Order: sequence, then C-alpha cells, then structure tokens
Amino acid sequence: MNLLEKLNTDMIQAMKEKNKDRLTVLRMVKGAMQLEKINQREEMTEEMLIDCVNKQIKLRKDSLFEFEKANREDLITKTQAEIEILKDYLPKQLTEEEIDQIIENAFMKIHPTSTKDMGIIMKTVTPLLKGKADMKEVSTKIKEKLSNL
Repeated sequence: MNLLEKLNTDMIQAMKEKNKDRLTVLRMVKGAMQLEKINQREEMTEEMLIDCVNKQIKLRKDSLFEFEKANREDLITKTQAEIEILKDYLPKQLTEEEIDQIIENAFMKIHPTSTKDMGIIMKTVTPLLKGKADMKEVSTKIKEKLSNL
C-alpha cells in the first residue's frame, strides 16, 4: 500500500471513529499533497508525498517554537500531537548510529579538506537520508565534523 492509499484509508477510519483531530490533520496533508501535485504538473511519486509530509512537519515544528516562546501550552500540546500523527506517514527513521555511519562513509569517500566541501558531502548523503532523518540535524552534524578538520 502506498502512502496516498494509506492516507485515504486512515481518513476513512478517522471519520468512522469520529476522531476529529486526526481527520483534520490528514485532510490538511491531503490538501497539501493535491496542491503540490497541481504545482508540479505531474503525477505524485512516493518521494514527493514524503517531501510533502516532511514540509508539514517542518511547518508545525516552526509553529511549535513560536508557541513555546509565547508560553501557549494548549497550542504546544495540539501541535505536538499533529506532528506525531504526521510521523506515521514517514518511512522508518534511522538511528543516530546509522546516520553517523552514513556521514562517516561519505567523509571516507570524499576526503573533504574544509567547510567548502559541505555541498559535496550533502549531495552524497541526501539521497541516502532524505525522509529517513531530519536533514537539519544531518547538516549540523556535517558542519561540526567539517569544522574539526
């Protein structure tokens, strides 16, 4: 079952269970996916669907940061719940050790000499990690490793 089929099935299930919070989040994701499909002017691939879910999670994380600054516990709880719902539609996330190993392999393959090689390393690890890890964290790890050269 692909991601879109899973999303549709879960929407129907949420309607039957009268789970309004989950249904609202799933409808927002589906709407974002349909908008992305229109913007791309092509059929949605599994990778595009995962990117769309990641964008929705990123938007909520940004909102979460603002809610924490404003001390809005009610919105923080709601947003965290939405993020957890969205994580169900991502591939299995890699562990820290697996991420570190992929980054280490890229370093051994490329032999970077300075922080100027950041782009080359990111280009190497992105296909292996995209959708399976938080790319912001990956970027931070690579920068840290490059700064220690």
